[in-house]
Amino acid sequence: MFRNVIGLPEALSLGSFTNGLIAWLFGATGPLLIVLQAAAQGHLQETETTSWIFGIYVIPGCLTLLQALLFRQPIGFAFSIPGAVLVGQTLAHHSFSEVIGAYLITGAVIFILGITGVVDRLMRVLPIPVMMGMVSGVLLPFGVGLFQAVRTEPLVNGVPLLVFMVFHLTPRLAKKFPPILAAILATALTLVVARQVHFAGAPVSLAKPHFYLPAWNGGAISQLVLPLVLTVVAIQNAQGIAVLQSEGYQPPVNSMTRWSGIGSIINGLFGAHTACVAGPMTALLTGEESGDPDQKYSAAVVLGILSIVFGLFAPIAASIPHAVPQSTISMLGGIAMISVLTDALKMSFGGGFKKSALFSFLITVSGVSVLHIGSPFWGLVGGVCASYVLDRDDHATLAQRAPVDVSQ
Repeated sequence: MFRNVIGLPEALSLGSFTNGLIAWLFGATGPLLIVLQAAAQGHLQETETTSWIFGIYVIPGCLTLLQALLFRQPIGFAFSIPGAVLVGQTLAHHSFSEVIGAYLITGAVIFILGITGVVDRLMRVLPIPVMMGMVSGVLLPFGVGLFQAVRTEPLVNGVPLLVFMVFHLTPRLAKKFPPILAAILATALTLVVARQVHFAGAPVSLAKPHFYLPAWNGGAISQLVLPLVLTVVAIQNAQGIAVLQSEGYQPPVNSMTRWSGIGSIINGLFGAHTACVAGPMTALLTGEESGDPDQKYSAAVVLGILSIVFGLFAPIAASIPHAVPQSTISMLGGIAMISVLTDALKMSFGGGFKKSALFSFLITVSGVSVLHIGSPFWGLVGGVCASYVLDRDDHATLAQRAPVDVSQ
């Protein structure tokens, strides 16, 4: 770890900083709105909401720094977005302290799964194309959102896309100055010219997080624990693991699971919900602009630092999603996701398990939700089941997969 810290200045580049910034923008806008909506559903006080925001950014930011510097991999931690939706529904019927009790049990279960190595063994037998089919389905809306954003705001969102394309026409310039960074600067300029930036009235103050004591309620536990565990382990973390594997890394599955559990327990004490590996954000960190594989961890370091700072200024954070048009964030995310989505689709349909990968992709895109569990989980389950019917011959190749170090 110390060697990776020493080598950070050499690994950090303009491209990796940009990808870290884009990944942070993802987590600091739309997902935060979902948390604010959940807090409103539960009629939480301002202090409780601020502490929640502090937990879901500062703790995952610290986990991102820890894992990235320890394993030299672009691992990005955040919070469960589907989990925030589920928590909002639960807060309408249960007290904040009862929900916190469910958080702590959830974190303990995830931690146990990490120390037993169950998740690692499961990931080694799952067909990678099926996993990447699920990931492609998760990432597809970001790509589609790019053109929907341009249609919504042709000038504000169309100019940055045009700048991005122009920079790609000059490879020499693109190597020195990443096209996505050029698109960000063009976005800032067009937003100012169009007067669509609204920071007036934002409170400038540091967060004052609080520790909360849990209460134990069977209804809250039954409604939250299993869905939250599945969301973290089988959806969020599974996406991040699949993305890292597709980039040639051997992700530390057990460590990622253990620290998701530890982070979730710490989050719970602050009144915040589960910590997890952020699939789309990790995908952004692995973009080609981040440099060579052994340099891309620097993008995660940028994400971690920005997340911590963002959480420390939680009162200001609550106003950020309202300062910039959401369509603009969708546009930037879509541009940044182009190369990532291309690689994900290639991994899904470029080898074996094509039919079952398609099942996984289509189920995920469908948005179907059963038992409060989102479509990525059912896409993975459906794809694996389909593989034993439609791609039986391809299962023989799984035995040739390189072993993963389970001691991590």
